[in-house]
This record gives sequence, structure tokens and C-alpha cells, in this order.
Amino acid sequence: MSYTALYRKWRPHTFEDVKGQDHIVTTLQNQIRANRIGHAYLFCGTRGTGKTTVAKILARSVNCENPDNGSPCGECPSCKQIAAGTSLNVVEIDAASNNGVENIREIRDQVQYPPTEGRYRVYIIDEVHMLSTGAFNALLKTLEEPPSYVIFILATTEVHKIPITVLSRCQRYDFRRITVDTIADRLKELTDAEGMPVEEKALRYVAKAGDGSMRDALSLLDQCAAFHFGETLTYEHVLDVLGAVDNSVFRELFRAVVNGQTKECILKLEEMVIQGRELTQFVADFIWFLRNLLLLKTAQDAEDLLDMSEDNLKLLREDAKMADENTLMRYIRVFSELSNQIRFASQKRVLIELAFIKLTKPEMEQNLDSILERLANLERQVEEGIPAAPAGGYAPMGAVSGGTGVDGMVPMGGQMPDGGMVPMNGQMPGYANVPEPRTVTIPKAQLEDLNMVRNEWGKIVRAMGMSVRPSYRETVVEPAGDSCLCIVFNDPMNFHMGSRPSILGDIERYVEQVYGKSIYFKARLRESGERMDTRYITDDELRANIHMDITIED
Repeated sequence: MSYTALYRKWRPHTFEDVKGQDHIVTTLQNQIRANRIGHAYLFCGTRGTGKTTVAKILARSVNCENPDNGSPCGECPSCKQIAAGTSLNVVEIDAASNNGVENIREIRDQVQYPPTEGRYRVYIIDEVHMLSTGAFNALLKTLEEPPSYVIFILATTEVHKIPITVLSRCQRYDFRRITVDTIADRLKELTDAEGMPVEEKALRYVAKAGDGSMRDALSLLDQCAAFHFGETLTYEHVLDVLGAVDNSVFRELFRAVVNGQTKECILKLEEMVIQGRELTQFVADFIWFLRNLLLLKTAQDAEDLLDMSEDNLKLLREDAKMADENTLMRYIRVFSELSNQIRFASQKRVLIELAFIKLTKPEMEQNLDSILERLANLERQVEEGIPAAPAGGYAPMGAVSGGTGVDGMVPMGGQMPDGGMVPMNGQMPGYANVPEPRTVTIPKAQLEDLNMVRNEWGKIVRAMGMSVRPSYRETVVEPAGDSCLCIVFNDPMNFHMGSRPSILGDIERYVEQVYGKSIYFKARLRESGERMDTRYITDDELRANIHMDITIED
């Protein structure tokens, strides 16, 4: 006996067996029980969601001699004849190959004769959107006023191609994509019935790969089971057969991208090519991985939206901390553009390598999200104390503990990243000669507040958000009295934007909340020719540096 594919062998024969379409099944059962059967139905939805299956069950139900709760009994002669395909009362037509006017006229001639057995003559027209314009016109009159014993069931995957005149004459039922849980549960039932040993993780991946189609999922399961016949079907086996990539590879790639490791990304891609992974599927899965990361960053209770175990969620949360929302959106944009190009490309690997180079080298792109990522990288370097010296030979002010500004210069007398001090005369290899800064003594409590804010100024500015951050570039914080600091702006436009009371109030609240300090902030514009490298110390530090008695005259 020849082998029967799983999707054919386990095709539902009653409404109760149909999975994931309860809203349609319940309606049709109620119509049959109440004898309120329509004359024309339109079943639309993506492939493999049960349109033709439900149409056949409906055809058997309306002609069944002993219906059970609206479902066919499967035992009466009518049910057996329809199931075997020998009944003259049910006619299946493939509109893809029978789409002419003559085919529809033939149907129109047949409907004049009542059924010899049973109550209804049912016409199932699959892929009805393939009918020609003339064929649709020929069908209209029959659809509008068919004989009482005729039922038309039209099925299509492209409902937008159906003329509105046909739509208005049919009861429309939209078949939804079936959820991963529903497909996985059905696959578990079938594998148990078939005596097929399989891992639950493997079933869930097959269910996910089915993309909402029960038929596709069953076909993939059939393929995987045939390749590993007689063995327990494991998650690794499914990945091998489908050419898919494990999530751990996505995590390694993502970390390499965030760290700018272009070579590591290329080597990982080469491993997947050698293993025979399907590159188009890899691109789609990597976009989905990035989408999950973005949901964790932006949506409240995002865990409810992600179909994965708690262990995988924990790993995903760790990865989500490595990049901000703008960076993730740029990654998704680059790979979404790639997914549109790769399906028709002959050199898929080259296109993917180019995409990874774009991700790891944001300076190659000139759009806004790439610039924002470059700024974020520079800020991270400043925060970690890595000198990002421009052509003039200055290190960023944020790279030293004595620094006070964002994108400023090293203040003379400030502390260098290695713990040493910049000489007061400004003489130091790799740095330009700068006149000796002015030294001012302030109370110890004021100096502590000043140094704390100066050291954390980069973090404080970044916490204010993207709309505020640009106006605080090249700002300097200076003491302005007890529990008061003044923000000095270098640019008039930035001063106008950043000195608004609401923004200063946000800074005050952030400092109090994060650092436990009640500090009042005010702002001023730097005067022309004013130097901003003043060094602040306490009286005790001044005495310790001078090594002599200081007499304060009246």
C-alpha cells in the first residue's frame, strides 16, 4: 500500500477536528442545526488554514442523514460517497485550470437539475480569484438567485481579487493563521498516534516554521521524520533538515555586531554556509530575533507577546541590555532591506556580509539612526575612560575625572585615565600646550557636589533623552553656591534650548532620585573669551600643595 502524506491522512472529517478556526466552525454548526444554511459562502485566508477542509465537511454535513451536533456522522451512504469522491452531489472545481466562461456556463446548466440523492448539490470552487472577468460575470446571476438545493462554496487566498459584486452575494468567513500552540498540540496528537518519538522542542520549532499553516507544519514534520526514520526526532535534527539556525548563533552574532566585530560576523556566516543553512531563512529568523529584543525594550509586559520559555527569556533580557531602541531599529531596517533583495539574488552570502559590515560600521551610512549609534558609541567610550582624540590632539573632557563637559577638552590639573594628573603648565606628550588654569578654593561640601555631577555628567545628559541631549554638548558645570551648580553653555542656540526651567527641573529630579542629592541647577551663556578650565580645590588641598603657612589678611 502506498504511503499517504500526514496532512492527507489526518485531514479533519468533522467540525470538532478542525483546529484554530472556532469562530467559523461554531457559526456553521449553528446554521446546520437551525436549518439556516446559506446559498453562497466565501472562505478566505492564507494557505493551509482549513478552507477546503471545512468546505468538504460542510458539504457532507448538509447532506448527512444523521448529523451529530451539526457535524457529519461519517457512517451514512451519503457521507461515505462524498468522502470517497463518488457522489454526484458534491463537485470540486479548481478555478486555476478551469477559469473560463465555458466552465461556469457548464455549472449554470447543471444547477437546473435537483440532486438525485441527498438534499443539496454543493459546488466547491477552489482558488476562485483565478476566474476570468467573463467567468465572474457568468457566475453572478446564479450566485444571486440559485435554486434552493444549490450551495456554492468559494475558497481563495487572495480575496482582494474578488469582484465586489461577488463578495456582496456571499457570506464571508476569514480563516485566521493558526497559533503556534495550537499547531504544536495537534502535531503532538499525531506523533503519539503514529508512534513517532519526537522532542517537544522539535515540535514547537516545526509549528513555528509552519507560519500559521497546519498543512505546511505537517509537511515539514513529514519531511523531518522521513530523514531521521526510526530515530527520535530531536531539535538538532529539525534544524539540519530545514536548514535553520539555532538561537545561540543569533545571540553570538548579535553580540559581535554590538561590539563592532566585523570579522567574527563574517566567520559565523561562513560556518552557516559550510553547514548548508538556508540563508534566506536565516535573514528572516534574525529579523525576528531583533524584533523580540526591541519588544523587550519598548513594550510593557512584552514577555506575554513572546512565545518562548523562561530560560530563553532570561537570555533575551541580557542581550536586550546591550543596545538601545534606535540601534535595534537600525539593525531591523538594514536586515529588512536585505530580505527584500536576497530572495532574487544570486550572491546571497555577499549581500549578508555587506549587511553585517553596515551594522558593525555605522559610519558607512549617513542616515539619522546611524549617526545616533555613532554618537552612542562615542559616549560609551567617554564613559569608560577611553580617549577618543580628534585631530587636534585633545582627549574628550569626559575621559578624565576632572572633566566637566561633553565633547570638551582635557582641563589642565585634571586627572588622566591612568590615574595621573595633567601638569599645571599643560606640558604633556600628545596634548597641546595650554596656559596654566586658574585655581579657586570652595568649601568641601560644594566641591563634593561639583565632582560628583562632573563625573556623572555624561550619564545625566543621556538620561534626559534624545530631544535634549544635543543641546548639552560642550557644556561645563561650575559651582554657584551652597547646593547650587551652574551649567555654562558655549552656543547661544543650545543655551536657548537647554536652559528652559522644565529641563533644568528634570535634571534636578534625576540627580535627587539617582544620586540622593538635592542640588539646584541654573544656566548661563559663556562670555566671549572666557576660559572654562578653572580648577576648584578646598582650603585644605591648597595648604597641602603650597607647603607653607597661609595668612589671610583682613
